[in-house]
Amino acid sequence: MAKPVRARIGKREIRCLTCGGDVFREREVKLNSTGMEFFNLAWANESATGLICWSCGYVQLFVNGGISLYRADA
Repeated sequence: MAKPVRARIGKREIRCLTCGGDVFREREVKLNSTGMEFFNLAWANESATGLICWSCGYVQLFVNGGISLYRADA
């Protein structure tokens, strides 16, 4: 099972847009496109950091590299 994390961009803490929680599970999410799938090049698609709210399950995606993750004790 994924470990709970908190996240921030710069000095700003990230919170869940649905419930306001601040603890997440993190996972890489591939941003697949139809064209790349058709040509069997899905591996070349861009990926994002997915933050899944520990409380309600809402998923937020971040494409930039400016997100910082740190351990949370849920």
